[in-house]
Amino acid sequence: MKRLELPLLEHEYWWGGRVSDGQLMPYRLDRAFSVDLSHNLMDNQACPLLLSSKGRYIWSERSFSFQVEHGVLTVVSNGDELILSEGHDNLRGAFRHASSAYFPADGELPDELLFTAPQYNLWIELIYHPTQDKVLEYAEAVLANGMAPGVIMIDDNWHEPYGTWEFHPGRFPDPKAMVDRLHEMGFKVMLWLCPFVSPDSHTFREIEPLGYLLKDAEGQTAVRRWWNGCSAILDCTNEQAVEWLHARLHHLQTAYGIDGFKFDAGDLTYYRSDDQAAIPMDPNGHCEAWGKVGLSYKLNEYRACWKLAGRPLVQRLRDKGHSWEGNGLAALIPDALAGGMLGYAFICPDMIGGGSFTDFLGDLTHLDQELIVRSAQCSALFPMMQFSVAPWRVLDQEHLQYCIDAAKLHARFGAYILELAKQAARDGEPILRHMAYVYPNEQLEEVYDQFMLGDDLLVAPVLKKGQRSRMVVFPAGTWEDDQGARIQGPTVEEVEAPLHKLPWYRKVN
Repeated sequence: MKRLELPLLEHEYWWGGRVSDGQLMPYRLDRAFSVDLSHNLMDNQACPLLLSSKGRYIWSERSFSFQVEHGVLTVVSNGDELILSEGHDNLRGAFRHASSAYFPADGELPDELLFTAPQYNLWIELIYHPTQDKVLEYAEAVLANGMAPGVIMIDDNWHEPYGTWEFHPGRFPDPKAMVDRLHEMGFKVMLWLCPFVSPDSHTFREIEPLGYLLKDAEGQTAVRRWWNGCSAILDCTNEQAVEWLHARLHHLQTAYGIDGFKFDAGDLTYYRSDDQAAIPMDPNGHCEAWGKVGLSYKLNEYRACWKLAGRPLVQRLRDKGHSWEGNGLAALIPDALAGGMLGYAFICPDMIGGGSFTDFLGDLTHLDQELIVRSAQCSALFPMMQFSVAPWRVLDQEHLQYCIDAAKLHARFGAYILELAKQAARDGEPILRHMAYVYPNEQLEEVYDQFMLGDDLLVAPVLKKGQRSRMVVFPAGTWEDDQGARIQGPTVEEVEAPLHKLPWYRKVN
């Protein structure tokens, strides 16, 4: 264990730790904050990294706790090493040095279709009742509404008991025909899975004697409660267990044409420090081991991830509520900015309108159509955008058209986003960037409701209900909007943002 006490400099700002704390960043002198990265990652990505606007950073190979109090940043590592590196000029310089030294990009890129077209996750529409007919119906509706085919994700309960990973014959009588039809329509197909194994299944009886399941402190197979019941957990530190899982997934690819997988769960809360595994690990290590499984698939998605920055894994923000404030629309940009600065370049926002399925049950008259539109617009110029609730089902024609327009805008910028993604695969830099990351000398550290896509595209979504204009901070340079009008920075301007419009600006010089 190692401890570091670091007095904060005047006008110094810090980012890092957990992606889900994005709205609390940047950490600064006059704002107390504390978190323990070995306890709870808040259902999302995290990394043992802190970055300063003054060109400093802190790194550890193990998890750490940190707090800001009385002008001092205190970090306590769970390992023997805690690295403070200084002299890197600014936030971008600190990130580049940390990335190069501790989590360099490996040159690999997730599947290109993830960036160039919207994604379609069937969770909100089908919840635990996916069927072959409903999947095809959703895909056909995407095309009928003029939206581009992209990656379509069949979520939970497409399968037999957890861990079996075979199509349920009652819900999917001919999965090969279904996947073939989706491919014909231009979609790629992902399946949801998790590291859990139903304890009363044939799969459990097959692999428990082989030692593929995590054991508790007493050496008994661990059965843990999660959001869908109680299950055993695959031991992903066991190479043979991982090879067994890869064989199951390879079967799905070769037998049915499945293109990739959404890897859910892996959260720290399902592991214990005294669990017995093939390789002794703390909960963070088990989360990391589950994350490494996805590296074998170009088409992947994670929500919970630990210390896999710089790797070609898609990182979706945790489930957001159908709300404007709190963990709703207001959290998308701050969380995504935090993810990028923790080295997770391939960020995907949560599902448009929110991914918490309870918000979409029962009477839907409470749904906020304006919120869904603004959510689609906010996501449109993220590296990726993901629909789930069918906008054609819950929106009137006017609001539906605005969502379709947002999807078309993302497709229009697909080639630009893909080039940024390819660059990120080479140098590890975020695709979606904080204003202060690109413009370190313009006092933009606390601007959290707009962002840069690369170095040249400024995006300023509307994030508050009823707003038809918003203030936009323009850094130095000449900025051109989608109609060719120009604004000379640095300046702060109120811009028009009617419901159909996403304000964005390209730097021209």
